[in-house]
Amino acid sequence: MRLASVDMVGGVGHERSLTQIKFNAEGDLLFSCSKDHIINVWFSHNGERLGTYEGHNGTVWTIDVDSQSRFLVSGSADNELRLWNVSDGKCLFVWEFPTAVKRVAFSDDDERVVCITEQRMGYQGAIRVFNLNRDGDGTNQSQEPEHMFHPIGSKATVCAFTYTPNLVLTGHESGKVALFDVVSGTEVLNNERAHMDIVTDLQLSPDRSYFVTSSKDKTARIHDTKTLRVLKTFTTETPLNSAALAPNKPYVLVGGGQEAMQVTTTSLRQGKFETRFWHKVLEEEVGRVKGHFGPINTIAVHPAGTSYASGGEDGFVRVHHFEESYFKAKPYGDLEIED
Repeated sequence: MRLASVDMVGGVGHERSLTQIKFNAEGDLLFSCSKDHIINVWFSHNGERLGTYEGHNGTVWTIDVDSQSRFLVSGSADNELRLWNVSDGKCLFVWEFPTAVKRVAFSDDDERVVCITEQRMGYQGAIRVFNLNRDGDGTNQSQEPEHMFHPIGSKATVCAFTYTPNLVLTGHESGKVALFDVVSGTEVLNNERAHMDIVTDLQLSPDRSYFVTSSKDKTARIHDTKTLRVLKTFTTETPLNSAALAPNKPYVLVGGGQEAMQVTTTSLRQGKFETRFWHKVLEEEVGRVKGHFGPINTIAVHPAGTSYASGGEDGFVRVHHFEESYFKAKPYGDLEIED
């Protein structure tokens, strides 16, 4: 099954490994961040670089863009959360913390931002929720979070807002996934055994009713958002860094690979530097796409399901446009499924 034609994005891209990539709601823009301290934005259809967002002074670990493509938020190893104007690259506001910002995410109404700061040097790991002031040019923000709490136990690594107000979904170093009430800071529900190792990525379905996670335990899993029950498991032979859901098709895309220090001792094939497609219902692998010269760190699917992008340890962002055969394939036979 030929899944995609590959389109190399830019000759330059990033000088160091990618940490996260994200499409905007329309899918015409792709944002990427990296260990080279820079955020890039690209036209997703032809891979042309549109611009950069410069100002961070450390690895940019995480980015998210609002549904109107007006504001971009980023979190970095320089202990800053930054708010940017998407259209002109201007930094509108900077929040400073005692430790690095490892994950950021917008709420579905664009009114709030959640971020995770890491546990380090005597500081507890924290989850903060900021109310965004969208009036005016965006520079008038409050330095103080609306809510802040310290998850007890294992460090939180990833987070996202659920469809329920004030309920945030988290993935942890221990492999746990949990739901937190941001107002009280209490853990409402958890699944301690969602994974057996660190949760490396968490991406929600369009209606936020279920989500996919990846883990260093070599599996990706689909979970029910309300109950945190594991619905499906996709088992590979390699530590996974990212997992994404394909809209309108029953596929999960996963990527990862051995750590850099172990790569030199193995062949390229053993390194498993491929994006792998799994049937999300049948739990069977249906295809692979090669392309990166090192582990895949981050995967994002175009909101319309027409293409996907991957960012690698090799510093490249690659956009893969699906061919007609992908859309003509009948993964359920003649059964038509409404996503």
